[in-house]
Amino acid sequence: MDFNDTAAEASFRNEVRAWLAANAAPRVGAEDKFGDGLDHAAYLAAAKEWQARKAAAGYAAIPWPREMGGLGGTPAQQIIYAQEEARFLVPSLVFEVSLGTALPTVAMWGTDEQKQRFLAPALKGEDIWCQMFSEPAAGSDLGNVRTRAVRDGDDGGDDWLLTGQKVWTSGAHFADYGIVLARTDWDKPKSKGLTMFIMDMKAPGVEVRPIRQATNDAHFNEVFMNEVRIPDTMRLGAEDQGWKIMIGTLMQERFSLGEQFGGDLYNRLIALAKQVRWGGRPAIQNDNVRAGIVDCYLRQFGVELIVKRGMSAISRGESPGPEMAAVKLVGARAFQTGGALAVELGGAEGLIAAQDLGQQWALPQTLWLSGAGARIAGGTDQIQKNTIAERILGLPGEIRTDRNVPFRDLESG
Repeated sequence: MDFNDTAAEASFRNEVRAWLAANAAPRVGAEDKFGDGLDHAAYLAAAKEWQARKAAAGYAAIPWPREMGGLGGTPAQQIIYAQEEARFLVPSLVFEVSLGTALPTVAMWGTDEQKQRFLAPALKGEDIWCQMFSEPAAGSDLGNVRTRAVRDGDDGGDDWLLTGQKVWTSGAHFADYGIVLARTDWDKPKSKGLTMFIMDMKAPGVEVRPIRQATNDAHFNEVFMNEVRIPDTMRLGAEDQGWKIMIGTLMQERFSLGEQFGGDLYNRLIALAKQVRWGGRPAIQNDNVRAGIVDCYLRQFGVELIVKRGMSAISRGESPGPEMAAVKLVGARAFQTGGALAVELGGAEGLIAAQDLGQQWALPQTLWLSGAGARIAGGTDQIQKNTIAERILGLPGEIRTDRNVPFRDLESG
């Protein structure tokens, strides 16, 4: 592994830093956020304007070919840009799904007409996308998807009618389009009868209900579909090929999730432990507190090393390996245990809202509240452990008794 930039990567990093410095305000404090005080509509407009500015500079989708709206660069350059952009106050949580999973899926599996219609407007910030996979009975095991897509008419028309429910859909409440996984054949085994579609989120029959979280955010949604008409021209890939397409999408998602689990939470814990007094002394002098901070540091440092290993592979033109499962497994646990330690440091006041206790408590409290969800999103701990066991350690695969059973039988059984 080589953790240093190559000469070309270092030059690109300097170029990106200069462009960002000329187009965005630097982030001064770790708690700084873009758009404090902006309402939803104003924030969304700012995010679209920023995306359009990135696209004009070629930074919207750096590895994509120029004819598709990209820069014709490398995946390593895309990661470098993301690292540098994190140092500046820019809108977030609007285009991440579009650029991280949905559009790459369209770029890989879409027809020429679909690519021409959808890619350029989305890269320019005109359209926002979401990803609709999970359901109440199909989370980590997406083979259990029950949203059904049926041909319209007995003669097998050119339209599909989608009916079902999706859940935990990030950004669905402001998305224009989404990729949706639906069951098209109930007589095939559960992973064989699925098809991927592009769905207009404003189409008749689509209802989006935001889910209010304990952190007071409402980024996730439920999406209900009642006979939503989708032309066959909006199908992605071949009929019943949805599982293969979905796997490729999830590989993109898990790598992007992995990049989020680094950071310097341990430095925040050190600062809080110096501020708080336990038994008349700074909490940083308590052996248990110090051990908790060290544990957080080791987990996050391990995450950083594995992410750099993935970046090193990308720089060589290779794909990150299954070790990325360990990034999420270790990183999500670090967020949860580190947040819990911060809440414990606050003692009886640890659960008071950050605006009352002090903004330095905001991120640790958020991590504690959302840490359990982080161990589920993008594949649960158990799924990641299976990946590590089977694909890294070479252990025998988990017994799957439903692999060749028609899904119709599974549902009735």
